[in-house]
Amino acid sequence: MRGCTKEDVSYLDRRFSKKVRDNVHGNIYLDPLSLKFVDTEEFQRLRDLKQLGLTYMVYPGAVHSRFEHSLGVFSLAGEAVHRIKAQQGSELGIDNLDIQTVKLAGLLHDVGHGPFSHMFEHEFLHRISHGIKWRHEDMSVRMIDHIVDFHHIDIDAECLKKAKEMVIASTEHVSHRSVNEKHFLYDIVANGRNGIDVDKFDYIVRDSRACGLGCSFQIERLMDSMRVMGDEICYRDKDYLTIFKLFSSRADLHRTVYTHAKVKAIELMFVDSLIKADDYLQISSKIQDPAEFWKIDDSILKTIEVSHEQELKEARDLILRIRKRDLYQFCNEFSVPKDKLQHFKDITPQDIVCSQGNGDITLKEEDVAVCNVKIDLTRGRSNPLENINFFQDFESNEKFPVHDYRISHLLPAFCEDRIVRVYSKEP
Repeated sequence: MRGCTKEDVSYLDRRFSKKVRDNVHGNIYLDPLSLKFVDTEEFQRLRDLKQLGLTYMVYPGAVHSRFEHSLGVFSLAGEAVHRIKAQQGSELGIDNLDIQTVKLAGLLHDVGHGPFSHMFEHEFLHRISHGIKWRHEDMSVRMIDHIVDFHHIDIDAECLKKAKEMVIASTEHVSHRSVNEKHFLYDIVANGRNGIDVDKFDYIVRDSRACGLGCSFQIERLMDSMRVMGDEICYRDKDYLTIFKLFSSRADLHRTVYTHAKVKAIELMFVDSLIKADDYLQISSKIQDPAEFWKIDDSILKTIEVSHEQELKEARDLILRIRKRDLYQFCNEFSVPKDKLQHFKDITPQDIVCSQGNGDITLKEEDVAVCNVKIDLTRGRSNPLENINFFQDFESNEKFPVHDYRISHLLPAFCEDRIVRVYSKEP
């Protein structure tokens, strides 16, 4: 995937830009405003957040960071909006402020992310926050405001407002965006409409490469196919399978990497460690204040591991078990039948303990760990391609949906898997 070529010179004055060499996209050029955000301790913190959290303990190459991912999304966001402008700029009224806003949203979309990938948010905080909803997208918005205020960054108020709205465009907050006729711009970085966005473009290719896996998804082909029709980004109908590969590649990564049985065992152990350490380290008390939250990164693991404090002994012992590969033991897994998916509820250790038969050993809840895995194409049981509109060719002015049965009978009839895994904490 290219970073910048000769045709890009028209929109990039390199005299005032900083060149960064990326191993996925090649040269990335950071403009002066973006550099003001990058050169802050809050953004530099992303270097200390591994993109895939603890996955590197199973896939040794998965040590890339949120920092490089954010630069990649910045690059792709800029390329996407420039390609649209080159083809339809005059009719859509795309101006330099729009371009800067989309690029800034791509750069800062993960600036409020927690450590250890999504484990911090979905596992640790879920168990310890007692129902309080916390999303890294919301923290990213608060962190952006904190960076602007603390570092006195001079930025156009409208650009800042829209960039923050674009960061949370894939959440339910999408309805609160500015009244703006260019809604298609909000679909570039975090697409709440159908899930096709440059965030996925980057992490699917980057994660696959880091883990030594092949990736058949073609970013360039989709970039060439984009066209705005009726204020939404549409694609050529012959690129239906390319888009399907985007979603299926993501699902494959979830199955083989993100939810790998050993990866989940390590995550379950480290979540238990964090919970035991929280009273002493006060990790969960820092999740609402950006001025404190940016100080939390993946170094928590090392802090616990090397501490001599008695209050951290139980947490430290769990990390030492991880180091010695004395992991929670995988016992079995259950794939939820498709006719049960709709009403299936997450299984808990209590459910497992209550289901045990007569035997020599009586299990207690603290003996069991359960992992509920959901793998889908971004829209649960629904096919995300049903929310995408296509066009026949660049001469056409008509957009339309494409039904999968018109493409291939080999495409999946169901778009979600639910798997329950049970682990034993002690042999």
